[in-house]
Amino acid sequence: MADAKLQIIPLGGLGEFGMNCLALRYKNDIVVIDAGLMFPESELLGVDIVVPDITYLVENKQHVRAIILTHGHEDHIGGLPWILSELNVPVYGTEFTLAYVDGKLEEHALDDAELIEIVPGEKITLGAFTIEPIRVTHSLVDCVALAIETPVGVIVHTGDFKIDLSPPDGKAFDLHRFAEYGKRGVLALLQDSTNVDRPGYTPSEWAVKPRLDEIFGRTKKKLFFSCFSSSIYRIRIATELARLHNRKVAIVGRSMLESSEIAEDLGYLELPPSLIIHPGQINDFPPEQIMVLISGTQGEPMSALSRAAVDNHKHARIAAGDTVVLSSRVIPGNEKSIFRVIDHLCRRDAEVIYDDGANGLIHVSGHASQEEQRLMINLLRPKFFIPIHGDYRHLKKHAEIAQSLGVVDLAMVLENGEVLELDRDNAVKNGKVTAGRVCIDSGSATDVVEDLVIRDRRHLSEDGFVLPILTINKLSGKVERQPELVSRGFVGAEPGLMEGARAVVTQTLDNSSAEEKADYGVIKEKIRIDLKRYIQKTTSRRPLIMPVILEI
Repeated sequence: MADAKLQIIPLGGLGEFGMNCLALRYKNDIVVIDAGLMFPESELLGVDIVVPDITYLVENKQHVRAIILTHGHEDHIGGLPWILSELNVPVYGTEFTLAYVDGKLEEHALDDAELIEIVPGEKITLGAFTIEPIRVTHSLVDCVALAIETPVGVIVHTGDFKIDLSPPDGKAFDLHRFAEYGKRGVLALLQDSTNVDRPGYTPSEWAVKPRLDEIFGRTKKKLFFSCFSSSIYRIRIATELARLHNRKVAIVGRSMLESSEIAEDLGYLELPPSLIIHPGQINDFPPEQIMVLISGTQGEPMSALSRAAVDNHKHARIAAGDTVVLSSRVIPGNEKSIFRVIDHLCRRDAEVIYDDGANGLIHVSGHASQEEQRLMINLLRPKFFIPIHGDYRHLKKHAEIAQSLGVVDLAMVLENGEVLELDRDNAVKNGKVTAGRVCIDSGSATDVVEDLVIRDRRHLSEDGFVLPILTINKLSGKVERQPELVSRGFVGAEPGLMEGARAVVTQTLDNSSAEEKADYGVIKEKIRIDLKRYIQKTTSRRPLIMPVILEI
């Protein structure tokens, strides 16, 4: 078995943002890195979340040793309930990551999952793999990259990262450990491509503090501060500034409250009782002494901020002269909902401050920019380079940057499902496994939405439907009355057209034999085909046609 190869098999997160999931296989040992979800595009009608297709893992479930998580963002842990309902395997993650996971699994009644804590610098062995978590910095706390020793060489998976040497929690990016692996030799580097379009370096989390301090200092009334609930660094900076400017803090929104409690329990936040007030106490203090830490920075329809913006929240009331700070980026696809909320806030005469790229920073990214990506590649000097986490154009550009540095033998762009086989000297694509997306209606693994259902929903949304209703005498087989036509969402449904459609159905019935009329399946299909042809010829539209037969 000296010629056994290591297989790298991405199941999600390549050619897309979100749904990060990647399998490493050597002989009969498989480890899975991350288990994320992504939120659906607008054309996935009625779908709540999208998770990776894990057919390959299910088919090889006896070989899957564990799932290892790099950090606790939804695009890395959100698919766990779905995957664990199919695979009963241990889940490894850092303390903070597992605290998020624990709450998520509890929601889905998966209390029996085995969660095992990992600590940066402490190695674990899973089958043929020895894995060392390495401390990295990101927009979330307690994040790690993974250095994976395999029989053919060391693989480094960066997870999401930026190089911040002075983060608010004092747990800096571990450049020294990466450099040590670079000296020893790295076979392949899998690196985050999210910000490959951005030149230079990503600023430290501390970079937002001067502008936020200035906003806190000049705000005369209530200050509403919204950021991602997982942005513990940002929450820490905001609460420290609130204390400095003599403001009490009310935490509003379920996700914000849960994240703050977890972070406080684990020592990432210091929230003294003298600082925190119950949301019901907001009106007990002068407006200039209040900061409301509120969830809903992406304009989610039922979030606390969205409800407060239309004066529909029990405690969070936004008045004229209040200031609302949105300390986050606008995620592509969320623009309409975010600016809708901003419009509502402006109607309430609130001052809204969001990341417009001017007048100082109120948000910094959690992902490495080009110079940090180059630094990592030069530190590790891998033989092979595989960009991960990004659209195809990001992966391609990242591969070009890596190749241009002259320290990488080969930079390869993979897509979901492709199998990359490596030995000590070569990396070759060899076949594909089943990969894709699974659409889920309500977050429950049982409510999977098949492609056919989505196609029907899209069809209905575009052209509507027409129901020809026939009344047939069960005993005689005769049509008892004129066919009725009901339509919904069908643009061309004016009276003249519907009269013509009724005549088509009547003619189809008249031209059908008694045997055809007795076979409801046959007569329904004849009516559907003739009516479809008539409507398409008359209107150039294709509504969904579903004949209905009523027996009397």
